[in-house]
Amino acid sequence: MEAILALGLPGGPEWIIIILVVLLFFGAKRIPDLARGLGKGIREFKDATKEIKKEVDDASKEIEKETK
Repeated sequence: MEAILALGLPGGPEWIIIILVVLLFFGAKRIPDLARGLGKGIREFKDATKEIKKEVDDASKEIEKETK
């Protein structure tokens, strides 16, 4: 099973090539801005996920109260 999962993952040399291509496309000055934007996007996604989970939990508690 581990061998099947490892087939699609890039190794050391592949990561170096990927990093070089990203540097060529975006340049060294834009990479921190891209990483910062990616971090903000991930944070917003986590916040939205927590909010949806809270709403579902609240709704289930209300349904439990109504059925008792």
